[in-house]
Amino acid sequence: MTQTPNIPPVIESDEREYRDSGVPSTVAIAGHPLHPLIVTFPIAFLTGALGTDVGYWLTGDLFWARASFWLIGAGVAAGLVAAATGMLDFLKIDRVREHQAGWVHMTGNIAVLTLSLVNFVLRWGNQGGAVLPTGLVISLFVATLIGITGWYGAELVYRHKIAVIGYGSNHRP
Repeated sequence: MTQTPNIPPVIESDEREYRDSGVPSTVAIAGHPLHPLIVTFPIAFLTGALGTDVGYWLTGDLFWARASFWLIGAGVAAGLVAAATGMLDFLKIDRVREHQAGWVHMTGNIAVLTLSLVNFVLRWGNQGGAVLPTGLVISLFVATLIGITGWYGAELVYRHKIAVIGYGSNHRP
């Protein structure tokens, strides 16, 4: 005689959340949300700037300082586009605002863009002189904050099922 494993009963709210097909993004092409695609660019540029700042710190080669300047500028530009798509979902999807993760993700990314813009302006015309220590510290803080806000963005998608293609839509899962 085989015994069934001791599986705890499913809590009704857990099952309801499990069966929830999610909320699609309001900014999508053919049902595919744009925000998760676009955010990869500012993430790469702004965390890459931390690497080039460290490169300048270790070598003193002005190449790394110039690379940081351009990475930060590109990160701010791409971040503004990502922010626009994310803000549209934030404003149009009630579920985003209902969760603390939505507010942390949004306010943290506003801080990322603000600090990055400050970092860019400080380097304007003085790429090498602005890296140590101020630029490096700002880049480190920005990269850390991006990791935190990215975590909360993933919470919105994977736990709260926001900006996903739902089972109830015309798209197959």
